[in-house]
Amino acid sequence: MKQNTKDSKTAVHLAGLCALACVAIQPATAASAEEKSAAMQFLEQDYLLGTWGGTRTWLSEKGVDFEFFYFGSVPSVIEGGRKRGSVYQGLFAMTLDLHTERLIGFEGGRFHAGGLWLHGEKPFSDDYIGDLNKVNLIDYPNAFRLWELYYEQKLAADKVALKFGQLAVDQDFIKPEYAQIFVNQTYFFPTIHFNLFDIPGYPAGRHALPSSPLATPGVRLRWDSTSRCYTQIAVYDGNPDRSSSGSRINLNNQEGALFYFEGGYKWNSEKEDTGLPGNVKLGGYYHTDDFYDNYNTLRAFVGAGPGPTTHSGNYGIYATVDQLLYREGELSDPAKQGLGVFVRGGWAPADRNLVDWSLDGGVVYKGLIPTRDYDSLGASIGWMWMSDDIARGQRVVNGVAPGTFSEVDYEGVVEVTYKGQITAWWTLQPSIQWVAHPGGSEGDRNAWAAILMTTLRF
Repeated sequence: MKQNTKDSKTAVHLAGLCALACVAIQPATAASAEEKSAAMQFLEQDYLLGTWGGTRTWLSEKGVDFEFFYFGSVPSVIEGGRKRGSVYQGLFAMTLDLHTERLIGFEGGRFHAGGLWLHGEKPFSDDYIGDLNKVNLIDYPNAFRLWELYYEQKLAADKVALKFGQLAVDQDFIKPEYAQIFVNQTYFFPTIHFNLFDIPGYPAGRHALPSSPLATPGVRLRWDSTSRCYTQIAVYDGNPDRSSSGSRINLNNQEGALFYFEGGYKWNSEKEDTGLPGNVKLGGYYHTDDFYDNYNTLRAFVGAGPGPTTHSGNYGIYATVDQLLYREGELSDPAKQGLGVFVRGGWAPADRNLVDWSLDGGVVYKGLIPTRDYDSLGASIGWMWMSDDIARGQRVVNGVAPGTFSEVDYEGVVEVTYKGQITAWWTLQPSIQWVAHPGGSEGDRNAWAAILMTTLRF
């Protein structure tokens, strides 16, 4: 197929960026502390802008910490999907933490505020692939919005933590350690939990998921019963603000509430432990709003059955496991080099959800290349199975109006990525992904996507 001029220019642009990545991640020559030049000190400092002439350090000593992050990304479809091409997408994140002990001598308190500026050409997955998982981590609608705004208080010798305010569920729940390197959104927060949004084409409900960049009023209570074991529970407003500002609050009993529960256990996590560390987490969620029945709602499109019916509430369960398989070097290694693995699965009832089963997992090796101790190489696979009740309903509709639906079955993604720690404050990360059955059916072609992402810490 002949490629147009725009695609050709994009390909040249991506080739140049990838060449830069290859050059940038070459091993650097080590220098002793005495030989470090001003340039080397600049590359090794924690932030691009350093300590702001000592101001950042002085503020931190007084209890004021702040961070600025920039994520720039060029996602491309190189084969298949809905169409080929590339776009640019960016995210600027700002956070502020005020620690009450350093500020006013009150122990255990922390005030946190965060904001996001999402910009660039949107959406990418919807226009170019049609996948539910979304290949690019920052592929969200453009907005300058409030993210999180909360107060957290630790009690009982830091064993109990109470947090309340504007919260995002992904900052506290379902956080596998080794999945954080990947660029596909499902590894950041499993796509199965997005069942809490309306299914496209169904009557509108009053429910959604407060996952970043969305947040909503909520309360979370965590209890670390031992240094290895914890439990936590949270309740959120059931329908987060999806406007561009993220600051509208509308608490009412028609929207209901969303509850999350989780318990976890860690092994070989103490200083005296010599074995390989790992953890397991088990959890679930429950939303109190009404959700439409898949089979009856679809049959109603062609006048079959009693019409749309609803179920009271929606729920799901999940489990995650992280395990370090091989440690490279000593326990004191600051880079924590080695080979780790994660596995995560979830289930939700098929009668009211788009997805009823999901499973993902992967391996990550940190420090594989000599002298590149902080770089990470990862390979992962994620699969989710679409609701059988939706497939049954689609067959009824297609029997009356042939060709209306491409019957749902599954969506899968395979990702290979390399995250290069160019400096202490700059990363460069190429990612290659293969998407099977985008949208959960054979309606769109399987796709090959390439993403080049960079992050800066100011």
